[in-house]
Amino acid sequence: MKKQLFHEYFSDWMDTYKRGAVRPITFQKYEMALSRLKELAPELKINELNKRAYQNLINNYAETHERQTVTDFHRHLKAAILDAVDEKLIDTDFTRKIVIKGKKPVEKKRKFISQLELKELLNQLDLSYLYRTHTINLGKHIGKTYSAANWDWLILLIAKTGLRFSEALGLTPNDFDFENNKIKVSKTWDYKNKINNDFDETKNTSSKRTVQIDDQLSRQFYQLINTNIVDNDKPIFVKGRVFNSTVNGRLEALCNKAGVPVISVHSLRHTHASLLLYAGVSVSSIANRLGHSNTTTTQETYLHIVKELENRDKDKVLEHLSKL
Repeated sequence: MKKQLFHEYFSDWMDTYKRGAVRPITFQKYEMALSRLKELAPELKINELNKRAYQNLINNYAETHERQTVTDFHRHLKAAILDAVDEKLIDTDFTRKIVIKGKKPVEKKRKFISQLELKELLNQLDLSYLYRTHTINLGKHIGKTYSAANWDWLILLIAKTGLRFSEALGLTPNDFDFENNKIKVSKTWDYKNKINNDFDETKNTSSKRTVQIDDQLSRQFYQLINTNIVDNDKPIFVKGRVFNSTVNGRLEALCNKAGVPVISVHSLRHTHASLLLYAGVSVSSIANRLGHSNTTTTQETYLHIVKELENRDKDKVLEHLSKL
């Protein structure tokens, strides 16, 4: 067993502990790690693993990947190595003080825009046409014809709710409670599946939630849904295969037209959360609205904003105390 190839052990470990226990999209990440492990260390055996051999493996991976990607690769391998230690196949945990390197990160798009910039962006949305009818030929929906809303409506919805892209795609008319201005998030749309796109589970149990919406958005979507023929249990936005790049392309065009920094659809979610933080909404409330499993995730994601607000709070405290 100790002479087993490391990538073979990792493959067996994945099947034993991860297949069926994690979401398919998460398991795909383990499969990608396995693929790179085979490329970088095809002959590396369990009994040859030690601190230096593992560090060299991580260094080789880091030559072509950014630091965060290297960290993820290391995290996947480390989980298997720790189990190998428990099984007495490896004597010690040599991953504890591994040095994570990586290529210099490429310049990334901004994660969020300001409230004024968001207003300028939303002013460019074309909501004059609602639905288009499509016939799809995919999976079990072969030959079915139904309507799908244009992407500007999706951009509006995510900007005002902070929903994940897959969550917004998974919405059906049944998920809207117009009387109470609420949206029920209970599923997603598996748009990354190349074979059969369909509804899928949410990212975690905390992602199943009810999101409050404002009166204007409620009225807009009430008109969208009730003035067009669409099945109550069918996705509002889906018309066959959906590509994140298509919606990002539309958003880029809108950003350029509005004269604001180009952001991605996921950045609309970051923008939504950031504006709520600046407005004084508690981290706990924002975590619930975004469907985060805990407030730590929210705090870590928006750490720079949280720190900025804490500094403001200190000034307010001192100002208040000085008046006593």
